[in-house]
Amino acid sequence: MFNKEIYIERRNNLKKSTKTGLIIIPGNGNSPISYKDNCYNFIQDSSFLYFFGLNSQDLIGVIDVDNNQEYIFGKEYTIDDIIWMGNQELFKNQALQVGIDNFKEIEELNSLISNSKNINQKILFTKQYRDANILKLSSLLDINPFNFNEYVSEELEKNISNLRNIKSKEEIIEIEKAVNITRDMHLEAMRNIKVGMKEFELAAIIEKIAKSFNATTSFQTICTVNGEILHNHSQNNTLKDGDLILLDCGARTNSGYCGDMTTVFPVSGKFSEVQKIFYSILIKMFEKAESLIKPGISYKEVHLSVCRVLIQEMINLNILKGDIEEILDSGAHALFFPHGLGHMLGMDVHDMENLGENIVGYEDGIVRSSQFGLKSLRLARTLQEGFVITVEPGIYFIPELIKKWKNQNNFSQYINYDEIDKYISIGGMRYEGDYLITADGSRRLGDKMPKYFYEIENIISK
Repeated sequence: MFNKEIYIERRNNLKKSTKTGLIIIPGNGNSPISYKDNCYNFIQDSSFLYFFGLNSQDLIGVIDVDNNQEYIFGKEYTIDDIIWMGNQELFKNQALQVGIDNFKEIEELNSLISNSKNINQKILFTKQYRDANILKLSSLLDINPFNFNEYVSEELEKNISNLRNIKSKEEIIEIEKAVNITRDMHLEAMRNIKVGMKEFELAAIIEKIAKSFNATTSFQTICTVNGEILHNHSQNNTLKDGDLILLDCGARTNSGYCGDMTTVFPVSGKFSEVQKIFYSILIKMFEKAESLIKPGISYKEVHLSVCRVLIQEMINLNILKGDIEEILDSGAHALFFPHGLGHMLGMDVHDMENLGENIVGYEDGIVRSSQFGLKSLRLARTLQEGFVITVEPGIYFIPELIKKWKNQNNFSQYINYDEIDKYISIGGMRYEGDYLITADGSRRLGDKMPKYFYEIENIISK
């Protein structure tokens, strides 16, 4: 929890940008695994945590912009709770620590909403990603839950996004903590990898590191020898000599901030000569992005510049042929790079994507493409000082996709399909780092990470 002045300032900034209305920001409750009292690990809604700071279940934050009043609604602890949970600080006292004088029992929220309706006050809320919160708000507001998104305030979503996209110095400190835990997770994997392990054994070593810092993982760990499957959550393969491991993982600190990194490293400790070729291309792509990211450039432009590097290198290998700009415009290169370059990072690993990728990652004047590959660009907007973003180029040989395109004769004027067959065994690889956009450029967050193939080999060999 930050100093209460930070939460007060955040709520004041939201009031200034929203100007009028009753803003409702629900926190999360527990989500049962197999019955009511056996639940998944609790993760608070990030917008509630951002504006109201309390990391407990079943709370609702309310900001009455017109009357300059702020509330947290919930159920105060009782002796029954204390019997099971031990002595707890009362919510009314916790609320004071984030600058809220009004902690109210949840039943009183009905009266506040009724009064707002009676005076035709706008009631504002964002899209919800949990069915329980949709049902809760629908019941409170007397709306049809199946039409819930028709009542969502896009203006509020944009205002929240604009505030949260710019990270404060306190937030950057917390994100960097998460990034350094994430770094330790990757280095521990490199130090412990060996032929004969199962992927899940390596994943267990990785996730133990997060737990040792009182952190959780910021998303489901991807630890796979089948890196060509973009989000491969299977971990049943046995690691063999010649395999490359793609590790995409991150830590979420106790304060709620996330890290996200991807590395690729050889099970045997040494990249093959062909693996070095493509890994070196990957790092060229990464370094191109590094050289460009700064305030004032659109991330779509950075993405396209990275794609040009890939196209040129694929032409050098006789995998692609023709003019770079024609290939780029056609989208033929997306056969090998079918996703976007990166995303916002903060209290969510894909920060605020519950509000919608287009609200967080796009802006007026930048239209989302429908082209394969480019349509998956999560972040396209103009970069600003204070953004925290990921940079994650990739190179993939996806057998099913290659076969489909070849059978359909897609882009045969640009793609040498017979040449691709030589490299199918590469599978997939990507490399990811986390960056703060500064006044005159950018800074990679966290302590130094291995990037070049020989740096990775040195760590594995120790």
